[in-house]
Amino acid sequence: MRYDYVIIGAGSAGAIVASRLSENPSISVLLLEGGPDYPDFATLPDDIKFGYSTGTDLAVADEHDWGYTAFVNGTANPKDSHPIPPGRTLRMPRGKLTGGTSSINGQIFLRALTHDFDLWSKMGLEGWDYKSVLPFFRKLETDLDYSGDFHGKEGPILAHRFPKDEWTKPQMGFHKAALALGYPEVDDMNLPNAHGVGPFPCNNPAGIRMSTSLGYLSQSRHRLNLTLRSKCTVQRLVVDNNSVTGVEVKSGGDNFIAEGNIIVLSAGALANPRLLMLSGIGPSRHLNEIGIPTVNDLPGVGQNLSDHPQNFVHASVHDIELLDTTAPRLQVGLRYTATRSNTRDDMLMWMGSYAVDGDYRDILTAQRNKPATDPTVTGIQMTISLYLATSKGSLRLKSSDPDDMPEICLNLLDTESDVSRMADGVRKASNMMDSSEMSSVVKTRTIPTDKILTDDKLLHRWLRKNTTTGNHLTSTCAMGPESDPMAVVDHKCKVRGLDNLYIADASVMPECVRANTNVTTMMVGERLADYLLST
Repeated sequence: MRYDYVIIGAGSAGAIVASRLSENPSISVLLLEGGPDYPDFATLPDDIKFGYSTGTDLAVADEHDWGYTAFVNGTANPKDSHPIPPGRTLRMPRGKLTGGTSSINGQIFLRALTHDFDLWSKMGLEGWDYKSVLPFFRKLETDLDYSGDFHGKEGPILAHRFPKDEWTKPQMGFHKAALALGYPEVDDMNLPNAHGVGPFPCNNPAGIRMSTSLGYLSQSRHRLNLTLRSKCTVQRLVVDNNSVTGVEVKSGGDNFIAEGNIIVLSAGALANPRLLMLSGIGPSRHLNEIGIPTVNDLPGVGQNLSDHPQNFVHASVHDIELLDTTAPRLQVGLRYTATRSNTRDDMLMWMGSYAVDGDYRDILTAQRNKPATDPTVTGIQMTISLYLATSKGSLRLKSSDPDDMPEICLNLLDTESDVSRMADGVRKASNMMDSSEMSSVVKTRTIPTDKILTDDKLLHRWLRKNTTTGNHLTSTCAMGPESDPMAVVDHKCKVRGLDNLYIADASVMPECVRANTNVTTMMVGERLADYLLST
């Protein structure tokens, strides 16, 4: 059977595109997912079903994770007298199941700022200014707290904020410490240009993780014109002249070709460039190096990898027993501008109500199954994240074998601007941790030490050694105007040089937005579906 649309990846955007397209009963849609599918709420595993309200964290190294790893940096900054250790790697969890990473993430439902979309518009990307994308943010959500012109009330994804009377003591102290520094209080961080400290919007009402699988596919999966096939891994795209005629699929021990009139690639910022390059779509020099014939020379494929680098300030507490691991870890955030930064609202900071030695999912397991070894609660921590990094990474293939993992280099803190702003944030968070507003909770700040904080060279070395990923990977198939030689897709998310291949997810973002990326990725799915239905 030849489908009208074949969608690769049932994740944060792909599930939305499939659901919206299949609302038209005359359109046939095949949705391919590499991981398992859980067709109803009762069959969802607990670590997928429940979110931060029960203490879970990103699922890693199990059947729901693709198992990517990445180098933190490629080369040390030659101007740095304390270079980073070579070869440091990180796990890069990506959701391998229906709902994709929306099924394993932290459920922070924070929209990108108007500044982000104004920048996209100034790049010549028609239809991506804030006014144009706002209807799609509203379309995807039901905000349980707010209404009006900036919020939706009929969308599949439920959003809420934890009220103050439910905040934990560490969250309350963090909020007071930020106010004491002069930051404004903001009740709704999803308003345009919201700046200051206030409750995070979250998509985990009653502790349930509202993924696109629960929100969208639960409504669309029974439609006769939508075929959902799980545990199907796409190996390559089949390209004939300037069209993609189908996709090579591996499922168990079987291989088959799925044919479609229009192909939508929605496998994420790591899998998308990998699949394109395996199909001969990408930088011709790199493809020639590994023996893949070039079908479409697009030098931007796999480049411009963007992220939100993170670091942490830890503290011990007066009474470890008062840290309630059944309570939400994240409730309050601070969006602010780094000292002497030329870019507004380039930083985000938040409090973790408890920190553990090990996997946060162990907390959920401990609550339900009482294992012999419970996770050890070590205290509390503040996270400092650079939400508009200037450092960019890349993704390359190791071989032409679809089963080989790609080589990913994040290049975190590769510019002096990123290092100085992160240093400013860590010092700011340390001062907050040491403040009188936190004194009823904090016994002593443990990491970083005063010796590190007061020495620029030591602090910069410590940052490069300890900074980690924010798991907000974007921009490896970046959208751009025709004049941009590194652009992979146009303003309607169509791949350059191909007539019927589109991309919808975080990989098309020109830059990593100044917010957690999941809700903006969902918006991209809604936006592309609207484009396709309008043609």
